[in-house]
Amino acid sequence: MTTAAQRVALGAYGERVAAAHLAEQGMVVLERNWRCDRGELDLVLRDGEVLVACEVKTRATPVGGSPHEAVDTRKLQRLHDLLWHWCEERGVRPTETRVDLVGIVRNRRGPAQVDHVRGLA
Repeated sequence: MTTAAQRVALGAYGERVAAAHLAEQGMVVLERNWRCDRGELDLVLRDGEVLVACEVKTRATPVGGSPHEAVDTRKLQRLHDLLWHWCEERGVRPTETRVDLVGIVRNRRGPAQVDHVRGLA
């Protein structure tokens, strides 16, 4: 059984891997783990002129469903709303926004599997 501390550590690991992967792709990390009374954004990034909210889902094994199955339409709408709230709080007026998902599966051996999906619909 996984403890709460193990889940937090796994999530933090996934966010570090995702941030490094996205930075390697040329994106700029603006903020990590931004929280407000409405929820949390794992990563806020800039991809050229596009402001991106990135949800990071990390799994210790591929058993139990893919990380992508954890983001449904309701969660996606909430992420869009949170990104606009972040913009309002920061006084940012982006010309374009999107929500991405990075799914991480941590393998017992070797590097983690990273799957980046741009622009969830």
